[in-house]
Amino acid sequence: MKLKEMPDEELFTRGHTACAGCGAAIAARNLIKVLGKDTVVVSPACCLLIFSATYPLIAWKVPYHHVAFENTAACATGMKRALKVRGKDATTVMGIAGDGGTADIGFQALSGAAERNEDILYVMYDNEAYMNTGIQRSGSTPFGAWTTTTPVGKVKSGKTTFKKDMPQIMMAHNVPYVATASVGHIQDFINKFEKAKKIKGFRYIQVYTPCPTGWRHDTSKTIEICKLAVDSGMWTLYECENGKVTINRKPKMTPVAEYLKPQGRFKHMTEADIKTLQDWVLKKWEKDEKLAQIKT
Repeated sequence: MKLKEMPDEELFTRGHTACAGCGAAIAARNLIKVLGKDTVVVSPACCLLIFSATYPLIAWKVPYHHVAFENTAACATGMKRALKVRGKDATTVMGIAGDGGTADIGFQALSGAAERNEDILYVMYDNEAYMNTGIQRSGSTPFGAWTTTTPVGKVKSGKTTFKKDMPQIMMAHNVPYVATASVGHIQDFINKFEKAKKIKGFRYIQVYTPCPTGWRHDTSKTIEICKLAVDSGMWTLYECENGKVTINRKPKMTPVAEYLKPQGRFKHMTEADIKTLQDWVLKKWEKDEKLAQIKT
């Protein structure tokens, strides 16, 4: 499906209360257009829940279930199995959660569902912190980033550890499909959700979704930052289909400093900090490239 062929009907409607420039809202609006009406959404406490499904109003025009923080994948599993018993095996069941509800609090249920190869699509919208509860660091927060629990001051200077590599952790579960996507590369985004919809078994897509509030960037810069993330190598666009890894876009290797510059969460970083992150990016890209070479 090409971008111009996307349905006109909105299944994630306007009028929600997302912040201007919210990457998660862009992701939700577009992915549900690709997945279509025959979809059930399962989601825990997160920004997406708060701005799109706070009782009595809801932006989703498909069945939507709010579940506990830690059990999105378990509830999606139960929903899919129940639908199958009712003869509705064609219905797509999608669990969608932020990085906190996926990489940290929800990981146990997620890993179990992946290991059992449950027939669900799980989406992590990655805004790299617990944005809904006050911008606390998560396992997905990058090195150096300011959050309210990795403050900047005399003792501490942002997060001191690196981002958890969730896509490769999920690939280690030997599931049919794992992919990364970005709201700044919309055709690649469409292609991956369209592919995932057709695959049986467990599918995992991690979407890069900037948060202007938590990242302290101008609301008009969301897509620009997405492109900088890919061009600098901070975010690799790739997919793994039945063990075969394909890199969808080779980075230009723009200096990582250019990616950091528009974001206030990194403004405190020293030249040494930036070099540390740049070295990590180069090593990460080498690892991603070798993985693709080995698997192809």
